[in-house]
This record gives sequence, structure tokens and C-alpha cells, in this order.
Amino acid sequence: MIKSILFVGIGSFFGGALRYAVSLMMKNITANAFPWATLSVNLIGCFLLGLTFAIFGKYSSVNSTMCLMLATGFCGGFTTFSTFANESLQMLQCGNIIGFVAYILSSIVLGIALVALGYYIVR
Repeated sequence: MIKSILFVGIGSFFGGALRYAVSLMMKNITANAFPWATLSVNLIGCFLLGLTFAIFGKYSSVNSTMCLMLATGFCGGFTTFSTFANESLQMLQCGNIIGFVAYILSSIVLGIALVALGYYIVR
């Protein structure tokens, strides 16, 4: 159990660090009122999660600790629901209803589509 927790922690560290790096790289793009960096990492994370679960589902001989590190750790650390919720609320409070609806719909619809694409590519 300790080994699994450590692997999740390692994955979370790298996922969170990469998420922060993406937000720094996209700082100028997100200067307008739309949270492109968060949307990008969440959608990329959905795709990676789909790939990860499909690969580990297809090749059951692959180490399950590695799946924990990549899915729960890396993808969990890379994506961020709390930031998504906060940015959604900020757009709503500022009266940016169109941006709010676009962000919510694109995050959910594209997120599910990218998880499915990740599965589809492996299968």
C-alpha cells in the first residue's frame, strides 16, 4: 500500500508541475477572460486518462502500480476540477454568460469525447 501511495505522489508531482508550466506558457493567451490553460490541461488530461485506462485494460500484464501513477497520480495532478469550478464562477460573476456556457459545455463534451478517443486509439 505504501508503494502505491508513493507512486501516486510521484505522478501527482509531475502532473501538477506540468500543469503549472502549461499555465505559465499560456499566460499571454489567458490574459483575456477565457481560461484557455485550464481547459487545455483538462482536455489533454482526459485524452491521456482514456489512453492510460485503455492500455492497462488491454494489456493486463502491465504493472497496476504504473497505472495508479499515471491515471490517479499524473492525470489527477495535471487536471484540475477545482480551478475549472472557480474560473466558471468568476465568469458567471462577471456577467460573461456566453464564456461561462462555452467553457462548461466544451469542458464536459470535449472531455468525454477525448477520453473516448484515447480508448479508441488503443483498441
